[in-house]
Amino acid sequence: MQILLKNGILITPDHKPKKMDLLIDDGVITHIAERIGVEADYIINCDKNIVSPGFVNMHTHVAMTNMRTLLDDLPFQKFLETGFKIDEIRRDEEIYLGAKLGILEMLRRGITTFLDMYYSEDQVAKAVEETGIRSFLGWSIVNKNMTTQKGEPLKNAENFILKFKGHKLVTPIPAPHGIYSCERDDLIASKDLADRYLLPYTIHLSETRKEVYDIVKKEKKRPVEYLDGLNFISNRMIAAHAVYLTLNEMKIMGRSGATVVNNPVSNMKLGNGNFSPVVEMIQNGVNYTIGTDSAATGNSLDILENAKLASLLQKNYREEAMVMPPSQVIDALTRNPWNVLGGKGGKLEEGYLADITVIHQGTGQVPLREENAENILIYSSGGLDVEHTIVNGVLLYSQGEHLGIDARRVYKENEEVYDRYRSLISS
Repeated sequence: MQILLKNGILITPDHKPKKMDLLIDDGVITHIAERIGVEADYIINCDKNIVSPGFVNMHTHVAMTNMRTLLDDLPFQKFLETGFKIDEIRRDEEIYLGAKLGILEMLRRGITTFLDMYYSEDQVAKAVEETGIRSFLGWSIVNKNMTTQKGEPLKNAENFILKFKGHKLVTPIPAPHGIYSCERDDLIASKDLADRYLLPYTIHLSETRKEVYDIVKKEKKRPVEYLDGLNFISNRMIAAHAVYLTLNEMKIMGRSGATVVNNPVSNMKLGNGNFSPVVEMIQNGVNYTIGTDSAATGNSLDILENAKLASLLQKNYREEAMVMPPSQVIDALTRNPWNVLGGKGGKLEEGYLADITVIHQGTGQVPLREENAENILIYSSGGLDVEHTIVNGVLLYSQGEHLGIDARRVYKENEEVYDRYRSLISS
């Protein structure tokens, strides 16, 4: 199917936005020009709209979307304990429904690809197949003495990889949960699994002070130094959070070409530190990306909200308005994720994946122009300004409608799940 986007201001790889037409054919961007006159199957007038590479949410737990508000305002340890309590009684259907709810929210907010960490990722994969979003699904690996999973987590992860490897929209990956939930052997085995299948892998890292203090007490090393000693760090590692890093740890990660995912809304709401040393990480060669974390922590899956805060927190902390400009943040949302995920994504260029987000200039803003498009996107836009979301050349969300999905039914089914969980934790 062909889709022609006309008269939009394109976010270009050189960060010089330009009003252009863009043609999509068979899931790929095939032509970009000032004027394209072909008769496409579907023509979208993008006048007064920003056309951006699709946003990539590099860290979430999408199946937890139907747990939103249930874990609010809890100390982090209590948050974990309550979450595990719910995990113990979750049914596969509830995981599937929560994932589907979260995917609809992400598509509404312009997210075309997400990287997930959870167990029962086969249920998340089912929701991905039904909605059409692109995904990298990390099966959570924890020590067998901590798990709520049926069976051995590492074996479950490998079985999931074997089942979905080569899938068009689902890339299965290992996801060791964290250094506080995995023992040394679990971490080594997880990395070996990723190496065996040449996959990226993701882990929670240096999210809290307690995590850092505990590993220093146990191993006499900080988290990154500990992982480096296990040969765990590589250019395929995706570390979520990374709030409490020293300069030496940043240098280790930069030399390895590792990726960090900044989740400012979640970190602030959980009281885990609102400031991550992003500028220094970038200066030392770390691949910088942005995520929302789950809707049970940040309470929304709005990646633009996180992008704006990611920039403002750096400016405020340093008292330097020029750091983290829109161009750098846009790269973190679009281009940088594909450095580790692989594939031709994250750019509006001919031959690249047709994963595209169209954003309206918003109400009450200054007129949208080529020279201010990036500023409007990062500083003045939110997820609800998204007009159209295209994944793999397919229009999945358009002007308030999820195409091909009964969204009302999804919302209703998740209400029942939410009420069951609320009763559980209230008892």
